[in-house]
Amino acid sequence: MEKIKNIIFDYGNVIFAIDFTIAQKTLTQIGIPNIENFFGHKGHNSLFDELETGSITPAQFRDGIRLEAQNPALADAEIDAAWNSLLIGIVPETLETLVEAKKHYRTFLLSNTNQIHFDYFTKYLKDEFQVEGNDHLFEKTYYSHEMLLRKPHVEIFERVIKENNLNPAETLFIDDSPQHLVGAKAAGLQTLLMTAHPKDLGAFLKSNGILV
Repeated sequence: MEKIKNIIFDYGNVIFAIDFTIAQKTLTQIGIPNIENFFGHKGHNSLFDELETGSITPAQFRDGIRLEAQNPALADAEIDAAWNSLLIGIVPETLETLVEAKKHYRTFLLSNTNQIHFDYFTKYLKDEFQVEGNDHLFEKTYYSHEMLLRKPHVEIFERVIKENNLNPAETLFIDDSPQHLVGAKAAGLQTLLMTAHPKDLGAFLKSNGILV
């Protein structure tokens, strides 16, 4: 790995623990059939990509869930609770690791997310840690639903690089999804696959020579 001056972090399962299998169960419980086809490991319904890129509103997403569940009476709160159930949480040590990383590198957050999840984890961070979102942990935060782009498309990486005048060769992107690393490499970034639980981010960075 060449000399690193900048780090771009993914959020889910790098910093904030998530569990897709829980969402599969809760979506099934509210009436979604064939969950592996709708929200599975090998693929998912276009509703999710559209929500993550801001192509549809949360209201339109919820209507799509009602249609798929064939239940027009599903309440917004029921749908949001099922969808947010995959968001597990974050430990204080991980926040401390990010503060330490920011002392040594220019750090950025780049997350495929959506307005419903964004609202949930913003409230979670305020309730649990009395902080206003993630902005204090990074030089700048990027969320797919605000950018109208999502990983692994190379354009999302190129935008972060350009807006912050980053040298890709000196910039490391860390993500738990191998397919996202492909897009990052196409933009010239160095990459690292996250193979530890988010609670162990500090140890992971140390084992890879990023922190001491």
